Amino acid sequence: MGVLHKALFSLFALVLVGQAGFAQKVTAIPVEQVLALAEKQYTGYLSQYPDSTKYPRSSKEDGTILLTSSRNWTSGFFAGNLWYMARLTKKESWRRRAAAWTETLEAEKNTTSTHDLGFIINNSFGQGYALTQNPKYKQVVLQASATLVRRFNPTVGAIRSWDFAPFTYPVIVDNLMNLEMLLSAAKLSGDTTLARIAKAHANTDLKYRFRKDHSTFHVLDFDPATGKLRKQMTHQGIADNSCWARGQAWAIYGYTMLYRFTGNKQYLTAAQNAADYFIKQTNRVPDHIPYWDFNDPAIPNSPRDASAAAVAASGLLELSKYAKNPKKYYESATAMLSSLCTPQYLAAAGTNNFFLLKHSTGNKPSKSEIDVPLVYADYYFLEALWRHKNYTTLALQ
Repeated sequence: MGVLHKALFSLFALVLVGQAGFAQKVTAIPVEQVLALAEKQYTGYLSQYPDSTKYPRSSKEDGTILLTSSRNWTSGFFAGNLWYMARLTKKESWRRRAAAWTETLEAEKNTTSTHDLGFIINNSFGQGYALTQNPKYKQVVLQASATLVRRFNPTVGAIRSWDFAPFTYPVIVDNLMNLEMLLSAAKLSGDTTLARIAKAHANTDLKYRFRKDHSTFHVLDFDPATGKLRKQMTHQGIADNSCWARGQAWAIYGYTMLYRFTGNKQYLTAAQNAADYFIKQTNRVPDHIPYWDFNDPAIPNSPRDASAAAVAASGLLELSKYAKNPKKYYESATAMLSSLCTPQYLAAAGTNNFFLLKHSTGNKPSKSEIDVPLVYADYYFLEALWRHKNYTTLALQ
């Protein structure tokens, strides 16, 4: 979510009336039951792990919880989860908890070594500002945005993702998600430079991200001196020519968000094409939860990725508000949400190291975080539940 929830889904009104009918026919999602579980899980977590300078990320191989520092790219998600708890429950107690876990992240607003400041700051301070209008939160978002654009290379036309070998100037599909902070900050501040850089990045990404079948490459590697594309490859998928499921979900969500802010029909087309590919693949799976890579030859004996489903479900709900054929995207989103709300994927109270979802995959090629909970799976799951619950009135937010 961006910092301007009052403007969230401003384009929804264009198609809202036509969608009201089909939305009523889709199987209901048990939002309140999941919310009751989430209250138990997060209350349990906060009781056992009260230190708000250590942030839950996942579970280790030995089953114990994995905590991180604020510098980790996942650090802002737990605060975002708590802001969604405040939004969904309307309880002041969750606002206070969210604020406590947000404010310990402030130092990262000046960190130049990561492209993930949107994940860290926008999902914490941005969410907080949307709910509280705290001017301090706004200033943190603006400073983080000014910091992030320092990683922009005008020759490449994109913000650099990683700083490590073997890549020269990598731009990963995940980086689309961090553009939301820049576009939100541009609206908050009137700084057109932030919006211009975000759009330039998106346009560069759009040139090279997709194959002819609309599946995505994970990594685009550029020559920073000339701006020429060196290689299309993967880092977290099974092969350079495969489609990593969460990467495809990032593309759905990212280009839908870009359309929300810009009205650029090219972004809407890209989002729909990415969604159509994702839906085609997940329709082959009875419960619609994707395997970690759509081209893994080990399927069906391959790990699932609930985080990819959560990201896609949230993105598809928004996409259904803009598309001419909304039913397909809405029903695909609710099919995944329905499965995520079952005991197969949703943890029992007091288990799963207090995370909500089970069966996510972080980075299988690196043998890291396979079939575990992931904090960002919970974040997009809660966001999707909020979007589903408020679907018919989102245009009024």
